[in-house]
Amino acid sequence: MKLSKRSIYILVVIILTIAVDQVSKVIVRTHIEARTEINPGERISLIGDAFLMMNVENTGAFLGMGSDLGPTLRIILLLILPVLVLGFVLVHVFKNKALDNLSLFAFASIIGGGFANVYDRIVYGSVTDFLFIDLGGVFRTGIFNMADLSVTTGMIILVMTSFKKKKPLDSDT
Repeated sequence: MKLSKRSIYILVVIILTIAVDQVSKVIVRTHIEARTEINPGERISLIGDAFLMMNVENTGAFLGMGSDLGPTLRIILLLILPVLVLGFVLVHVFKNKALDNLSLFAFASIIGGGFANVYDRIVYGSVTDFLFIDLGGVFRTGIFNMADLSVTTGMIILVMTSFKKKKPLDSDT
């Protein structure tokens, strides 16, 4: 079976997204003491107080949402549902030949980031988050990881490309 250049492009973006995320998490788990309820853990300054690294194990989803769910509901909402959605998106990306390269990159980034975080939930029971940005009240993030960054970047690209593709209404009336 010979893969098309398009299929190879999609797979490379997905694999690189997962690899960058997983390597960064291994480094964080190995070298930065994790934050717990009794231990604040390490906080490593990358750029003053504006950009920090720390090790937080997130048992929920985005910003810890769902961490207080029961085990069955957590499995359904944080493992089964995301895998199904990511699978459908993956099929869509391979089948929809009308997608441009930027949209393919965006979807592949979302898929790779999503699968990377699902992998963490399956293997470790939590997702390792480690980056935090605080620009003094102007902009402040929750603690996130490279997979989250890939998903967010992919979503921003898709929103931007959808606005770019919209054509203004004809005003020749």
